[in-house]
Amino acid sequence: MCKDCGCSITDHHHHHSHEHSHDHSHSDSASHQAAHETLHHNPQLNDSKTVAVIKKILDKNDHEAAHNRAHFDKQNVLGINLMSSPGSGKTTLLEHLAPLVDFKFGVVEGDLETNKDADRLKAKGIKAVQIQTGSACHLDAFMVHKGLHDMPLEDLDVCFVENVGNLVCPASYDVGTHLNIVLVSVPEGEDKIAKYPVMFRTADLILFTKVDLLPYFEYDLEKEKECARKLKPSVDILEVSTKDEDSLKAVVEWINFKRKMR
Repeated sequence: MCKDCGCSITDHHHHHSHEHSHDHSHSDSASHQAAHETLHHNPQLNDSKTVAVIKKILDKNDHEAAHNRAHFDKQNVLGINLMSSPGSGKTTLLEHLAPLVDFKFGVVEGDLETNKDADRLKAKGIKAVQIQTGSACHLDAFMVHKGLHDMPLEDLDVCFVENVGNLVCPASYDVGTHLNIVLVSVPEGEDKIAKYPVMFRTADLILFTKVDLLPYFEYDLEKEKECARKLKPSVDILEVSTKDEDSLKAVVEWINFKRKMR
């Protein structure tokens, strides 16, 4: 069950059993099942039993996230979690970064039901592994771990996790990456940052995307930046347009700076 929206995420391995010949029987399945049952018996989600189950799920998730981070660290790979609303431009950003980067990267791609994004990335020669989350509105550390099995980390410098498009639930789940990049696009309109503070507080970098559309929208970019800095004074902020190569190069530079910092 998702801590934020109460969606039922039962055993993930039901979602994926048709895709994988090997099945990890991670111990999270029992707690997910318990959460699912508790939800049905008590849709209010406010009793102590439900809170305890959710805490158990998050604790198990955090333990698996640390395991994922150890995988990344062992191979000296920088893990970056990309989060945003649907349609903010996560996949488009990765497609446009590919020809500009001086490092090798792969993508663990989260989507509810389709392979569309992974197929787009593969068409650009990017190593991508699709994770279908079924009914779950975010990736968690167990799903990402499964994706990492198919990712040649030893050949990579950076691994992006492209999370499910959603500004609520992914903020609560550590997937084992080192950094969070949150995208917010001009066409989404103002106040996204104020309305979804939990997500924007998790950001190491906020990317304002589709800034070439500023002339066509009522959008006070400086006001949005101010709102972001109130939530998290240390956050880095960049403006991006896929039509402006220099703006994309600035993202590459930011990633390279973070690689050197490690």
